[in-house]
Amino acid sequence: MALAARVTAVLPLVGAVVTAVALTGAAFFTVAHAGCADSGRFVERDGVVEFVGGCVDPHELPAVPRVENARYDVKP
Repeated sequence: MALAARVTAVLPLVGAVVTAVALTGAAFFTVAHAGCADSGRFVERDGVVEFVGGCVDPHELPAVPRVENARYDVKP
């Protein structure tokens, strides 16, 4: 009876560790196969820090939706 209680007490811990290892492996696999040769870098220009390089093309990002509300009326 004591063995069954120990196994029951340890089972959630083992499940959590297995899940953590699987998620860590998936994260490493995703990063390794991202296909981006240039990881990008931060550059300071005129007191402003900018992210230069990387795999994100600004033209592929979605446009900011226009808000039809007087409180948020911002002219570009």
